[in-house]
Amino acid sequence: MDMISFLAGEHSLFILCILAGVAFLAGAFDAIAGGGGLVTVPALVIAGLDPVSAIATSKLQATLGAISATKNFARAGLIEWERIWPATVLACLGSIMGALVVSSVPQQLVKTGLPFLLITMALYFALSPKMTDDDAEQRVSMAAFCATAAVVIGFYDGAFGPGTGSFFMIAFVLLLGYGVVRATAHTKLLNLASILGSLSIYVFQGLVHWRIGVVMGLGAFIGAQVGSKLAIRVGAKLIRPLLMVVCCAIAFKLMLDPMHPVYRWIAGSI
Repeated sequence: MDMISFLAGEHSLFILCILAGVAFLAGAFDAIAGGGGLVTVPALVIAGLDPVSAIATSKLQATLGAISATKNFARAGLIEWERIWPATVLACLGSIMGALVVSSVPQQLVKTGLPFLLITMALYFALSPKMTDDDAEQRVSMAAFCATAAVVIGFYDGAFGPGTGSFFMIAFVLLLGYGVVRATAHTKLLNLASILGSLSIYVFQGLVHWRIGVVMGLGAFIGAQVGSKLAIRVGAKLIRPLLMVVCCAIAFKLMLDPMHPVYRWIAGSI
């Protein structure tokens, strides 16, 4: 009997509680630095879902977590709604386009190059003096940000996904000069928009397991409440190191792919 059948049986409550607990931890981490999918997708695969359904169901639970975190950041007055709404819409549309053309995106090429980019970003988070709670000089207009970063990163989230939150963070800090906490708040909003975009395609394709996704979503919602409150209270001292950890963790996970040159080089050297 596979785990999906098991979930429908007498032990379903126990398994769903475990998945909800996993989602709670992922939601808390996601609200601060992203990377929750590193935990939820493998958990869903272990629970018996195929990889595509696991990603789709993880998007559903991540949506509730992102709503929770965005709500907390908005309540703290950290989101500029009138200024950011065009970027939010474009991130959503970009994600939909990415999800629709995912089959034509060179996945292996992205998987090969992305770890090195993520490690570079981790070094930036560690060493850059701009990664503070203070705002800095804005380098591009909001219109330029919307037409480039919002669309491109949203497209990337729909087509591939890992590290999306870190990319949005870099964009807000480097291009708009936002301090770390304010950048995190707006990252959660744009990440929510891009998640909703790709989720709409997965729902249309019938890939979401609703019972599992909703239960995990409740866990993620509560976890995101905890994580976002910590991020607001502690600021860059918490967000900065966790961003470094997330970038390195995603890079390491991608390098474990047997098709990645680093994995093959290490395997060939043993």
